[in-house]
Amino acid sequence: MVSYKRLEQNFQRLAMIGNQEGGGITRLAFSDKDWEAREVIIELMKQAGLTVRVDGFGNLIGRKNGVCPNQPVVMLGSHIDSVPNGGNYDGVVGVLGAIEALQCLEDTKEIHDHPIEVVVFMAEESSRFGVATLGSKAFCGKLSFEKLEQYKDKDGISLSQAIRQRGLVPENINKAQYEDPIKAFLELHIEQGKVLETTRKQIGIVTGIAAPTRLKVIITGQADHSGATPMHMRQDALTAAAEVILQVEQLARSVGHQGVVGTTGVIKADPGAINVIPGRVELGIDIRSISIDSKQWVVSELLAAMDRMKKQRNVGIEIITITDEVPVQLSKEMTVVLQEVCSKLPYQSMLMPSGAGHDAMHLASFAPTGIVFIPCKEGISHNPAEFASIDDVVAGTEILLSAVREIARKEFSWKK
Repeated sequence: MVSYKRLEQNFQRLAMIGNQEGGGITRLAFSDKDWEAREVIIELMKQAGLTVRVDGFGNLIGRKNGVCPNQPVVMLGSHIDSVPNGGNYDGVVGVLGAIEALQCLEDTKEIHDHPIEVVVFMAEESSRFGVATLGSKAFCGKLSFEKLEQYKDKDGISLSQAIRQRGLVPENINKAQYEDPIKAFLELHIEQGKVLETTRKQIGIVTGIAAPTRLKVIITGQADHSGATPMHMRQDALTAAAEVILQVEQLARSVGHQGVVGTTGVIKADPGAINVIPGRVELGIDIRSISIDSKQWVVSELLAAMDRMKKQRNVGIEIITITDEVPVQLSKEMTVVLQEVCSKLPYQSMLMPSGAGHDAMHLASFAPTGIVFIPCKEGISHNPAEFASIDDVVAGTEILLSAVREIARKEFSWKK
């Protein structure tokens, strides 16, 4: 019942919105291109028989009432905003797949008991305001007006201003919190890694979502002449930073089997001249895991190593914690449902963790939550080369459709 042709056409329509000359797509949150893409989504929702509304943060919600409209809702969702020069599959797969599943129900006038909703969460990417999953945070009551004022883009426009520019009232952010009971939440997404492609599995059933601890590390030494300063008299901030970078890698590798990864993604050295010993270096470090204990061990060992390094290299080290989030374990009951659905369809599946964050992580404390992964070519994401085959998109959409059919039944009950 899932239409290859319809899905292809819908992906092509969105790919034209925010497309760049050299390839890639830019649809930053609350931008004109983001709003243009929303209009397409609203049109598709209405075609699928959904009643569309907008919450206090701008999240789009399309609803299809069932026989029992006052029962808890079965919810699907993802996002359509992108990183700068990104791809057309991250988030979009989950939105178009969810709408296609509801379109299938509309085409056949299929009866379901519980209401079903499709949510398009605003500002999932951190690219514009520096903080990810803002729409789902607001949806779950985790975003305050003070934060809307605090978060700003590179042009100094606050999130509060961006919301107001779209005709919304940021002071009403509390009205974005979803108040009704949710029976289940499902998100379809590209994997953004190589595991499914490497293992030749078409479907990944996610068991947990890794969470990051992000540190800004500022190392201060002494900027001196590179020729006139003997090696034993130097306070080289960059060589100290190199040791920190290698410590991040070494510690993460030492517990890598427990799903810990460590990355130093930002290096800013001053004064940045070839003949001057660097006197100040700023590092951006990301350590994440699905195990909070393993992640905390790596972070504590890294802090201890940096404390020793200060004395050994005679440098100052300031550590600022940008974020310290808790990993999310997804519902085992939902995992069982998805495994059973896959067993009835011709798709090879596997259980796996998610190293990337998703909107679903915030819904997990409100309702049984599941994420379905499909492969993306060579694991590439946040890149113009990001690609998922239509066959895999259809497979993931059929998983969504089958799961929704099951869960939206009045007689449905969760299995352990």
